[in-house]
Amino acid sequence: MPDAERERQRRALETKNERHMWWWLAYFLFGIHIVAFVMIYAVLHAK
Repeated sequence: MPDAERERQRRALETKNERHMWWWLAYFLFGIHIVAFVMIYAVLHAK
């Protein structure tokens, strides 16, 4: 396999992995906010 082709495949895989990382980060941050809002609600409505 030529070096140029190998480099192109490596870059394509790296781009895919980077996209997955950004999606994971977005879901993670969204989840943290949901948990925080639920906890704030629970504290404010505790008796």
